[in-house]
Amino acid sequence: MGRAALASWPFWALASAVFAALTAILAKVGVEGVSSNLATFIRTVVILGFSALILTVAGEWRAPGSIAPRSWLFLVLSGLATGASWLCYFRALKLGEAAKVAPVDKLSVVFVAIIAATFLGERLSPLNWLGVALIASGAVLVAVRI
Repeated sequence: MGRAALASWPFWALASAVFAALTAILAKVGVEGVSSNLATFIRTVVILGFSALILTVAGEWRAPGSIAPRSWLFLVLSGLATGASWLCYFRALKLGEAAKVAPVDKLSVVFVAIIAATFLGERLSPLNWLGVALIASGAVLVAVRI
């Protein structure tokens, strides 16, 4: 694997998708016999430790005061949204099938496209919007029991 791959967003986005798939499968098995809230807490503690390890190895720790207040605000809000998402996701996995829960969860792709276009001014081509519509349709089709 070359340096170009490691510096490209598609590589990391695909890696994220692979790990997200593993997350769904591993969490579905792990949530058996455990409350979804406790499962979310355990997952969060592991992520916190793993993130601290990465920061330490990379030498990227910074003084909290060196981070702009606007960044703090949006990172805290993002953290709250992540926590809410994980709590809902683990509850859904506890109650439903991973093969149905994960695609519905990925409707976040559709919501991101809509919100990014509306509030961040990002522009998607008609072909991009078709892709967004297909993602939405696919998630619904996978989740519907016939």
